[in-house]
Amino acid sequence: MTRLLFSFRSSRQRLANLLRHCSKNSLLDQGVQVHAANLKAGFGFDLMLSNDLIDMYAKCGVMDNASLVFDRMIERNVVSWTSLMCGHLQNGNARATLSLFFQMGFSCLKPNEYTFSTNFKACGILNVLEIGMQIHCMSIISGFDGVPVVGNSIVDMYSKCGRINEAAAMFNALPVKNLISWNTMLAGYTIAGQGEKALLWFHRILENGQIPDEYTLTTMLKACSRVGKIREGSMIHGFLITSGFPCSGKAAIAGSLIDLYVKCGNLAAARTVFNQIGEKNVISWSALILGYAQGGNLAEAVELFKQLQNSGMRVDGFVLSSMMGVFADFALVEQGKQMHAYAVKIPSGLDISVSNSIVDMYLKCGLLDEAERHFNKMPTRNVVSWTVMITGYGKHGFGEEAIRLFNQMQLNNIEPDGVSYLATLSACSHSGLIKEGEEYFSQLCRNRWIKPGIEHYACMVDLLGRDGRLKEAKDLIESMPLKPNVGIWQTLLSACRVHGNLQLGKEVGKNLLTLDGENPVNYVMISNIYAEAGYWKEYEQVRELAEAKGLRKEAGRSWVEVNKVVHFFYGGDNTHPKIDKIHEVLKEMEQRMKEELGYIHEVKFALRDIDEESKVENLRVHSEKLAIGLALLHGGWDEPRVIRIFKNLRICGDCHDFIKCLSKIVKVVFVVRDANRFHQFKDGLCSCRDYW
Repeated sequence: MTRLLFSFRSSRQRLANLLRHCSKNSLLDQGVQVHAANLKAGFGFDLMLSNDLIDMYAKCGVMDNASLVFDRMIERNVVSWTSLMCGHLQNGNARATLSLFFQMGFSCLKPNEYTFSTNFKACGILNVLEIGMQIHCMSIISGFDGVPVVGNSIVDMYSKCGRINEAAAMFNALPVKNLISWNTMLAGYTIAGQGEKALLWFHRILENGQIPDEYTLTTMLKACSRVGKIREGSMIHGFLITSGFPCSGKAAIAGSLIDLYVKCGNLAAARTVFNQIGEKNVISWSALILGYAQGGNLAEAVELFKQLQNSGMRVDGFVLSSMMGVFADFALVEQGKQMHAYAVKIPSGLDISVSNSIVDMYLKCGLLDEAERHFNKMPTRNVVSWTVMITGYGKHGFGEEAIRLFNQMQLNNIEPDGVSYLATLSACSHSGLIKEGEEYFSQLCRNRWIKPGIEHYACMVDLLGRDGRLKEAKDLIESMPLKPNVGIWQTLLSACRVHGNLQLGKEVGKNLLTLDGENPVNYVMISNIYAEAGYWKEYEQVRELAEAKGLRKEAGRSWVEVNKVVHFFYGGDNTHPKIDKIHEVLKEMEQRMKEELGYIHEVKFALRDIDEESKVENLRVHSEKLAIGLALLHGGWDEPRVIRIFKNLRICGDCHDFIKCLSKIVKVVFVVRDANRFHQFKDGLCSCRDYW
């Protein structure tokens, strides 16, 4: 009898060890075989082995099987519930984690420290502060709030929910503080954009005798890069060297150093760190590649990417997605297509993040059909996939398609998040779908898991403002439970300009300058309202005030790809070698438009108190017109084709009218992507229906 019992226990433990090995190494096929052996041996309802099965399936990403094992259990303990909660969290379903937590509340079981820790993480991910506070109260009542793993998770939850002061208060109340506690607060200040406090916190860590680890140092370097503190970042670099920390051997540290110098505009220092790394990994490669790309040096970025390919190192999904993002931002469709072709050939090209980036690239390059084709072929889609496509439809002015997709996403059991709602509200705004926008905003306000953010309210202000309901838009800002920011007042000011409401515009302008008197965009917007109303004295006063502060708005630029070469133009640019011929083409087009359509310039968009002839000349050299002139010069205008123009700012009214009229007298279709949306000009009409 003793031998039989020993054999039983030995067999049971052996199966448990095998399952834990499969779990640790994500060996799904072997895990399924052990599951079958488990059932064959008569352990189908064994509590310990069932818990191990839940953990194995969760670690292998097969949550349906994990849930099935859980549902069939006759007996469950706190480990059973917590294992399934952890599984859902690790597989990106924080809502399911919290739902299980509340279901567990109806059983006789009490949460343990890992149950609490897991659910605090879920609250932080979902940014559901109220639920986090409820669980915090439960942890206090049960006495777990003082346990380090729970206390640290509470600090992290408050940080991620934007309550850094509450996080600091919780940190101060912790009976035991370890390096994780300190690191959590350091990350909290970094996420909150409080770089100065993060620096002070780093000094506190050192003063309290804590020895920084890799996470501490990478977080600190991120804090410096986010606020442009190159001096402080360089000091940390010096600290790393003098303390003998092996920077070149620590991928995360090296990558963070490169990122710091890149973000602070010192590409030479970034390259020096990169060259000093003995064994370069994908993190260091990607940090430098993206640095060159974001700095506008696309040729060097592409050359480095080729070197990465030739190095034999496996290019991961992050690098592919990042490079695709660069090509998308600059609308480099040929390079994007080449990257797509490359992604198809390597394993990481199958990552869902890469597929999402490919769809986004085609959308931002104006190739809606290609984006739809790739989206429809995706074997799996997550909420990001659907949101990217909804955003694309909205930018192209297909609001009804965006709404259809938003509803379809929910029918496919994908729960929308705050970004999905934002994309849908934006699509409604771009397409003038007022009623639908109000309906989805109300739906969002009733949502248990998501609270409307300032961006959602800004969308509603834009929606109401475009419809001329300026008072309602202002009332919404003043009644919302969030503090108005610069962006939402800018949205209302833009609506005031469109509808010529100078009185409200002046009031909103004062609010803007009170909130952010160092932002040149605010001065430009306010002065433009005065200019369009003919108040040139006030216009000049606002401009002079901005100049006295040394403020300069980002210059408008447009670009076009001709024969696989990208040409950039600024307003009034005369540096292009073919600038004279470009002007000749534009003047020829203007003359034809005047003769055939009676076209005249909308001189009010010149926004300068100068004579009419000078205003016309000023409008003729807008950057998007110069880009169009070059494209027409190469390829003509008598054959049907598509010309794609991209601009970093919003297209002005005169250029919009110019391209509309131009599309009526030539056989060319013009697709223009500005800072707000896409415009497709064809046969004298624009896809935005003059609503942008």
